[in-house]
Amino acid sequence: MIEVLVVVGPGVVADAGLLEEIAAREFSAAGVSGTLVHARDASHVLSLLSSPSSPFSPEGAGGVVVLPGPSAEVRSLIGRDLGAVVWVDVERADGVTAGEGATHLHGRGVGGLAWGIRHAVHRVRHPSRRIAYGPLPEQWGELYLPDADEPPVVMLIHGGYWRSIWTADIMGPLCADLVGRGLAVWNLEYRRPDLHGWDATTADVAAGLSALATAHAAPHGSDALPPDVLPPDLLPSGALPAGGDRTVALDLTRVTVVGHSAGAQLALRAVADAVAGETSATGGAQAAAGEAHAVDGARADGGACTAGEARAVGGVRVVMVVSLAGVLDLVEGDRRWVGTGAVRAALGGRAPEGQVAVPPYADASPLLRLPLGVRQLVVQGAADDLDLVDFSRRYARAAEEAGDEVTYLEMAGDHFDVINPATPIWQATARALAGGPASRG
Repeated sequence: MIEVLVVVGPGVVADAGLLEEIAAREFSAAGVSGTLVHARDASHVLSLLSSPSSPFSPEGAGGVVVLPGPSAEVRSLIGRDLGAVVWVDVERADGVTAGEGATHLHGRGVGGLAWGIRHAVHRVRHPSRRIAYGPLPEQWGELYLPDADEPPVVMLIHGGYWRSIWTADIMGPLCADLVGRGLAVWNLEYRRPDLHGWDATTADVAAGLSALATAHAAPHGSDALPPDVLPPDLLPSGALPAGGDRTVALDLTRVTVVGHSAGAQLALRAVADAVAGETSATGGAQAAAGEAHAVDGARADGGACTAGEARAVGGVRVVMVVSLAGVLDLVEGDRRWVGTGAVRAALGGRAPEGQVAVPPYADASPLLRLPLGVRQLVVQGAADDLDLVDFSRRYARAAEEAGDEVTYLEMAGDHFDVINPATPIWQATARALAGGPASRG
């Protein structure tokens, strides 16, 4: 049985009994054996993490979660290479970089302990490979490989209303579920606009998508993808080590991009930008004229691309985009103060008055980027925020009217049920991913 150690550092401001209740509940739910220890000082914490005889050490098979608290001596351990430790700050703590293989979660309150335990267990049960697509701490993705040859790929983009307290860990359960269905998963982390600005966020998502195909070809000295952040045995054409001497070649002609909540907006915007060719001098004009085309040019057979076809994105062929409870109308999202002002905070300004949309809303709002020209699946829990239900319904209808191929799936469930593998709404979504365009091409 997996063993999980929770270490509570000195000075953590939280009721000790409540922390024990949270830990016990999560241990039971995950089916693991767990221990919670209140550490006296930094030396005590370090001894718990580094003892070779401890099952919780980096050499052991257990998971470790540490609430460091305010002690400078304990906090100095966060940046050290102590293994796959999950550091959890109950308060918001921006700018913290964890050591090699470690994770830092913060700003989720006392409930962050539950997220930390789930993530620690997930990492033990479902190993992945972290690959950087840029030099900054938040520019990476986790690659999960199934026991299959040349699997199609699902790229996951987490939500959290574009705020830095939410990270790629919340998509862990979906990673495990999709890998079990024979799909490779690229779980993307990216810089959020609350700390880095809107342009950094959109640039990172675009780079993360392109990195599936271009990581092996990064030029020496590239600022965007320096070679020292890549594993030396990363092979061309999506061929990636799967353990031992075996390699798995990813099928980059069958890539589905999936986003949850704010991540759905980022997914649709990234594909819209790529399809429209906005990285080229003429892309913006073509998009404004409603001309659908592939980034790499016309179809291989010389014909014109139609609304439901896959699109080439720098060597990655996107066959479908999936919105899970997405924030799909940013203009109304700002006007209705969705996420307590999350849209305005992310984009850096209020939505335009009247019906004429201007940047950044015109570029960022999925509803204003139609037709997308790529097959879409819009998934919405009926018990979610009613504004999100409204956005999803109106978006799906508008996309269909614009000529896109769209499937709308609304079932019982709330905002997080759509990313919970145990729920009927996710099971229906996963069947569409595993048996639909992501598999068939």
